[in-house]
Amino acid sequence: MSRTQYDTLITARWIITVEQDGEVLENHTLAIRNGQIAAILPSEQAAALDAAERLDLGHHVLMPGLINLHGHSAMTLLRGLADDKALMDWLNNHIWPAEGKHVRDDFVFDGSSLAMAEMIRGGTTTINDMYFYHAAMARAGQAAGMRTFVGCSILEFPTNYGSNADDYINKGMAERSEFLGEELITFTLAPHAPYTVSDATFRKVIDLAEREDMLIHCHIHETADEVAGSVKEHQQRPLARLEKLGLLSPRLIAAHMVHLNAEEIELVARHGVSVAHNPASNMKLASGIAPVQQLLAAGVAVGIGTDGAASNNKLDMMAETRLAALLAKVGTLDPTAVPAATAIRMATLNGARALGIADKVGSVAVGKQADLIAIDLSALETAPAFDPVSHVVYAAGREQVSHVWVKGRALLAERKLQTLDEDALKARGEDWRNRILAR
Repeated sequence: MSRTQYDTLITARWIITVEQDGEVLENHTLAIRNGQIAAILPSEQAAALDAAERLDLGHHVLMPGLINLHGHSAMTLLRGLADDKALMDWLNNHIWPAEGKHVRDDFVFDGSSLAMAEMIRGGTTTINDMYFYHAAMARAGQAAGMRTFVGCSILEFPTNYGSNADDYINKGMAERSEFLGEELITFTLAPHAPYTVSDATFRKVIDLAEREDMLIHCHIHETADEVAGSVKEHQQRPLARLEKLGLLSPRLIAAHMVHLNAEEIELVARHGVSVAHNPASNMKLASGIAPVQQLLAAGVAVGIGTDGAASNNKLDMMAETRLAALLAKVGTLDPTAVPAATAIRMATLNGARALGIADKVGSVAVGKQADLIAIDLSALETAPAFDPVSHVVYAAGREQVSHVWVKGRALLAERKLQTLDEDALKARGEDWRNRILAR
């Protein structure tokens, strides 16, 4: 009996490597062993290889899994609850009151599980989240098999989860201790925003992040009102305040960053801060257009996020990637801004770089872990396919994602979830809808 050399061999019409912008391998086979990419070779050479499983994806793109760099997964249970509102009206008068009535461990687990099912079906393999009841989010990530970054939200005011900033920090760190050593689960510190976190708390977060080697995830410069409010209260813009406190560093993932001047873009680049761009949420809440092209030109790692389903209203990284390219063009009046290959890099390798895992995922390369997706371009809507890179960004939709793997494990196969029960998730979502409406 022949020895099995590889666990899985995947043959695809195109492999988008993201190792170099626009690099496409045609008619190649990718070999997976022990969750890693062990070989990439022309398909005719792969015929002689031994493997436990072979997949021939004739008219598919194989590429790195998408990395959602900013989300609030549990808020999927609030999808569509309060649409077409200004940000502070949306938060103060609708979202925070609803959360006060309903958010607890089971809400977070069910909402996060529903979100992960949606994200997996759309080609997302990693989520960088920020919410409450962090152990519930981590358990949802374990059940789904997603690479999950659990952001421990920190605020000054009380919620269902905590009474003050110290309470949030202490509870988050205690929950983190339950999951140390879990390879796919990473906890981060997530001070909510400069307008909800004090200087003293930011200093505690910085010290803790240094001591425990943790990332920091924060909403910054999301709206013009936020910037104006900081000038009124602190006599300086938020980024200037955060720089003086010492928050700006390669540990920081700054979500939104819509309202930046040239000096602030240089400041972000100099300190190695990463940016999570959320095009749909920024559009829906009328926050503005982030200066993505300028940030990229300065060398900033700009990734892409969906934000929460309560402000988007879908967790569709393929749609976000398309919007990121289009918004950059209209925002600069330059049709060459953020070309398709750059947009794909933002949704994959840049996100991995921001999260400190670019050595593991984010591109298709021998030695990296097999976080991969397959996109079927055989549909009428994507015919003919001259350029698969362009098609992934501008023509294909999430419904064409056929397969998803994280570390070589199939989470989606032929559009069917492998780790989560779709019918059960829909039933739990409907149950929460009834409970929320009843209150």
